[in-house]
Amino acid sequence: MEVSYENEGYDNDYQSKSKGSILTRKNNTMPIWGNERTMNLNTLILTNIQSSHYFKVNLYELKTYHEVIDEIYYKVQHLEPWEKGSRKTSGQTGMCGGVRGVGAGGIVSTAFCLLYKLFTLKLTRKQVTGLITHCDSPYIRALGFMYIRYTQPPGDLWDWYESFLDDEEEMDVRAGGGQTMTIGNILKSFLFKLEWYSTLFPRIPVPIQQQMEKKMSEKYPPVVEETPRRINIPEKNFRDRDDYRNRGDLSDTSRSRERIERRERSHRDYRDRNYERKPSNANSRERSPYVSRRDDYKKSSSRSPKYGSSKRRDRDDYKSRSKY
Repeated sequence: MEVSYENEGYDNDYQSKSKGSILTRKNNTMPIWGNERTMNLNTLILTNIQSSHYFKVNLYELKTYHEVIDEIYYKVQHLEPWEKGSRKTSGQTGMCGGVRGVGAGGIVSTAFCLLYKLFTLKLTRKQVTGLITHCDSPYIRALGFMYIRYTQPPGDLWDWYESFLDDEEEMDVRAGGGQTMTIGNILKSFLFKLEWYSTLFPRIPVPIQQQMEKKMSEKYPPVVEETPRRINIPEKNFRDRDDYRNRGDLSDTSRSRERIERRERSHRDYRDRNYERKPSNANSRERSPYVSRRDDYKKSSSRSPKYGSSKRRDRDDYKSRSKY
């Protein structure tokens, strides 16, 4: 026999979303997936919860669902399994590290004590729906979603979480404060990450994980960034500054590229001008138009400006002296 929950105290917004969904298709009794005694919690966390004074004394007096919700409203301030500074994990490696949660324990948090208290009440589908749609505190909703993550079959997680993936309500999830997350981001972390601070969620089978990733990609398709289109710039002489400034068909990127090209061109011109060979001092003297190149060569090869020392000149002098 199916039970309909219309007009039983739920928000109108949620009724419109959940019409024909998991709330109306199934009965009011919720199944427990995994270990029905430990709620699939880490052994160290469960031991600390059951031995804590808060759980054995304070929470033992709470007998109803509404009393536990009021306790969550007044006591819960974060979603970590351990209180800040109560757990020493320095020097521990491997399976005794902080992630696995099997090393030295600490003071278990109020949130996880209340989470296990909800498990002992054997919540119905109507009560879990009241948790995740509660309007008084985001921590009440977060513990409801965490209860679903620990106790429900992996195949039903997407049906529970899909309508809330875009929820923008924020809360501080870290012990001591400093990490604000939205409900939507918390649910995405619950679905696709196994770790949650110093503990682990139950593993999700690989085929179900792949199906959820496919649904996630269909719901949020990747955004492809468009590459900027290159503009073909006509060749013009940009040395005229007025002509360059009046070019309205060029974008800022094109203008900056043209400015760089002009700077490089002026640098090349300046460099080539410096590499030009200057005439030496000997060749820089003005040459007389009446002096031939041969005479100039003789003058440049003589050692003495008065007598000269070229071999040809000495030979001519010897021949003239021998005649006399």
